[in-house]
Amino acid sequence: MRKTGDDAIPGDLDHAGLIDRFLRVNQAGELGAVRIYQGQRAILGRKGGPTAPLLKRMAEQEQEHLDTFSHLIGERRTRPTVLSPLWHLAGFALGAGTALLGEKAAMACTVAVEETIDEHYARQAEQLGEDEAALKDTIRKFREDEIEHRDIGLAHGAEQAPAYPLLSSAIKGGCRLAIWLSERI
Repeated sequence: MRKTGDDAIPGDLDHAGLIDRFLRVNQAGELGAVRIYQGQRAILGRKGGPTAPLLKRMAEQEQEHLDTFSHLIGERRTRPTVLSPLWHLAGFALGAGTALLGEKAAMACTVAVEETIDEHYARQAEQLGEDEAALKDTIRKFREDEIEHRDIGLAHGAEQAPAYPLLSSAIKGGCRLAIWLSERI
């Protein structure tokens, strides 16, 4: 039975440190995702366009993810990131800002964020051993939701957004920085 941290080398986090890092960053990321959808819905939801019901459903799933990781943070006595107030503001600004550029730009934001989170959750799942089967299952399930969100974004014209490659790269870079910071601070 492979346990979490079995493949650690000197200088790597121990089991408890690794789990704390995962929970901290996942809670922060799900907070950011909730706020992105709230920002998008604040702009696009008023118009009642074709993506409004999709944004609502994706926002509800992200809220479920946030609630789960918030519960696990408390249960496992993990310190949340001190950057949560920043992610609260930045997430809403990113969501509203891309929505102001139009539905396709909002979907481009969704695709960029969800592709980054897909990779992030896949790395975490690989690191978890059988001793963390429940957490691994949770991460895998949430990863499936994120992939579904990405696919919805692609199906609704994300790649037709103005300056899609630039917008996507910028958002992915910001997400990767937010992940790195939230794991540590």
